[in-house]
Amino acid sequence: MEQKIRQNRSDAVWVVDDDSSIRWVLSKALEQAGRTVRSFENGEAAAAQIDLVQPDVIVTDIRMPGIDGLKLLDIIKTKAPDVPVIVMTAHTDLDAAVSSFKGGAFEYLPKPFDIDEAVKLISRASRQRPRSVDESEQPNATGAASGTEIIGEAPAMQDVFRAIGRLSGSHLNVLLSGESGTGKELVARSLFENSPRADGPFVSINMAAIPSELLESELFGHEAGAFAGADKQRQGRFEQANGGTLFLDEIGDMPADLQTRLLRVLSDGHFYRMGGHEPISIDVRIIAATNKDLEALVHASRFREDLFHRLNVIRIALPSLRERREDIPSLVNRFLSHCASELNVEPKAVDDQAMKFLAEHAWPGNVRQLENVCRWITVMAPARSVTVRDMPDELNVREVDELPVSTDWTRSLGAVVERRLQNGETRILDSLSPEFERLMIEVALRHTRGHKQEAARRLGWGRNTLTRKLKELGIDSNAAATLQR
Repeated sequence: MEQKIRQNRSDAVWVVDDDSSIRWVLSKALEQAGRTVRSFENGEAAAAQIDLVQPDVIVTDIRMPGIDGLKLLDIIKTKAPDVPVIVMTAHTDLDAAVSSFKGGAFEYLPKPFDIDEAVKLISRASRQRPRSVDESEQPNATGAASGTEIIGEAPAMQDVFRAIGRLSGSHLNVLLSGESGTGKELVARSLFENSPRADGPFVSINMAAIPSELLESELFGHEAGAFAGADKQRQGRFEQANGGTLFLDEIGDMPADLQTRLLRVLSDGHFYRMGGHEPISIDVRIIAATNKDLEALVHASRFREDLFHRLNVIRIALPSLRERREDIPSLVNRFLSHCASELNVEPKAVDDQAMKFLAEHAWPGNVRQLENVCRWITVMAPARSVTVRDMPDELNVREVDELPVSTDWTRSLGAVVERRLQNGETRILDSLSPEFERLMIEVALRHTRGHKQEAARRLGWGRNTLTRKLKELGIDSNAAATLQR
């Protein structure tokens, strides 16, 4: 059988998509990169061929008529488990990412994608060392998807979805970092719901919300008589989470003495209740979250370095709402719909100008603040159609009919032009235009984390235009993506 598979192996890349334009673009790019390409307009055609020949890599869309991408992925992993599969989708939701990785996908590629990055990804997949996969160890791709509602089409959120999907078969500890209000508990619940421990308990505790003198009992429980008022035995959160997941929120606020006890539990797998003498063994996965810089706390000797490394097995950084502004309209509509349903009223609709205002707001409280504003709008806005003037005072809305056109940057630009004119300079546009374009490109690439096609779309250019501008201005796109201003 092994000999037969080797004889029928092909170095071609298969592209499966019912969109002819996607098939054409990928095929041309791959052929220019020296790859042989076979295209299929549906999953049935590809599934029929997998019995005859095994390609080097398969790139498939998720949503297709007939055999969709996930069904095709299941067929491929049964008949040709060594073939890496890259799943494409224009529906960039968490369920698509998780289902793809649960089904054994090599990578999840949200549309629209940068064609050069896609070719690099396919090349990386083809270099993967083939290995047999024990079917009994594979999670079921058709199993229940996460019920946790997380919205995010922004590249930064797609990275979060991808991480959740990759961890769907894992028991590893995870550290979630990000500002307050970015949805760390939602991500923790999604990690739990899409893990092998989903049938066990999910227990959470906020370190900052419990007085330090009570925190030890909350975590580890106590025996009757352990301290004044302890009239009966009590299980702590670790025991309650046995066989499941314990979410330790605001871990950076954990007192130093409890950090030592937590480290011992993570190292030994057992602990003692307060006042107890018998060790209690537990099997718990830890998901910790913080809005603080734990590395800085370690350097300041306020957080144990060995505990940090125990928790920081896998880190997922959650973006602030400022880093995913394109998700704000979807979030607003979702929150308004939920709030209306809770209150049994007709949902409010935010007009274009008000939505633009919301999308440009700073949102120091992130998604949680946005949700609270949507609750306020649902209750307090006088009409169904919501305008800028209906926004709560906390957002510092000016009492004007339209948002001001002139902003600080336009005044600053005007001052620069005025100064150059006073200095007798000529051909000012020739010197300022490249600087202006360079700034826009660098900021856009940093915002999209180096995704060139997405940066071009946000700037209103075609991808070829951005590529030309990068070359003309001598901008390194990788360096620009991490540039801090």
